Amino acid sequence: MDEQAASTAQALHLIASRYPQALGAILGGSAAQGRATPTSDLDVALLLPDSDSSRREVIRHDGRPAELFLHTLADLPGFFEWDRARRRGTVLFIYDQGLTLMDPHGHVARARAQAREVLAAGPPPLTPTEWERGRYVLTCYMDDLSDSQPAERYEQLSLADFTLREAAHLLTAHHHAWTGIGKWLPRRLLSADPVRGRALLDGHKAVAEHGDPAPLAAAAAELLALLGGPLREGYTQRWGD
Repeated sequence: MDEQAASTAQALHLIASRYPQALGAILGGSAAQGRATPTSDLDVALLLPDSDSSRREVIRHDGRPAELFLHTLADLPGFFEWDRARRRGTVLFIYDQGLTLMDPHGHVARARAQAREVLAAGPPPLTPTEWERGRYVLTCYMDDLSDSQPAERYEQLSLADFTLREAAHLLTAHHHAWTGIGKWLPRRLLSADPVRGRALLDGHKAVAEHGDPAPLAAAAAELLALLGGPLREGYTQRWGD
């Protein structure tokens, strides 16, 4: 049995044993794409009756960790909008790209269609205030990274991480593209902008492997130039923003 088939069988057994009330289910993540390892967790989205409650659960099933996204039929549209507002679309992508495990009443098919509409519309644009704050924050990280010394490796690595994260947030927003965290940050970054995204990732790698902050600082400076330039003097943050 291949890994995808094994993951599917485990997910179906999980649903039957723990969530017999489920109205539909989708297997997401690496397990649905056939890229899972024996230690990969199961990402499963389940639709529940409205008499139940929406929640997120992390459990262990048959010795394997499982992350479960449980939503009632009534709650799901609102959750899709919340997921869109975060600009990551975690569950939206599970419904879009996942493998349908069960759908006896067609609820999953309708939810998948709705998720695809939301994804096609893209994440919400940043507000002018958010753009200014992003430019200011990235400028601060970039300047501190440029000034970091090889002997300050802990600080240098921390600054490289924050520079990459803020740059990824701004670059994906510039392209009206979805962002990500963890392993999805480089995937979404390269999808949104293969050239600038790779420059940022290669720059981060140069800090980690060689203690050289120059390539990442240069990639961040190029991004800032695209967005209106660095921002320090003149930046104002109002209370509550």
